Amino acid sequence: VQLQASGGGLVQEGGSLRLSCVASGSASSIVTMRWYRQAPGEQRNWISTIAKGGQASYAWSVKGRFTVSRDIAANTMYLEMNHLKPEDSAVYYCNAENGLERWWGQGTQVTVSS
Repeated sequence: VQLQASGGGLVQEGGSLRLSCVASGSASSIVTMRWYRQAPGEQRNWISTIAKGGQASYAWSVKGRFTVSRDIAANTMYLEMNHLKPEDSAVYYCNAENGLERWWGQGTQVTVSS
């Protein structure tokens, strides 16, 4: 499985962005997908999970502002990010697993200016 993340960019505080993560290869085997982010000098942190059935969970830091969704037919996961804050600035990575293997995308940069 290969993952391609996109949609990052520069946005002002309070703005919105929508990230996409497209899976290719044996994408039909994917069970769970996740978003992580990593700011400079910090560890990579989990921010959201979506299961194949659509069940979603969020880190407290983004709950209520970010929404994860998934188009199974298009092998794509999305992250709708609203009310962005400067502390949301990071490289955002998507992740997928099938219960046996785990894969990572290359990351997309999100920068929120104050």
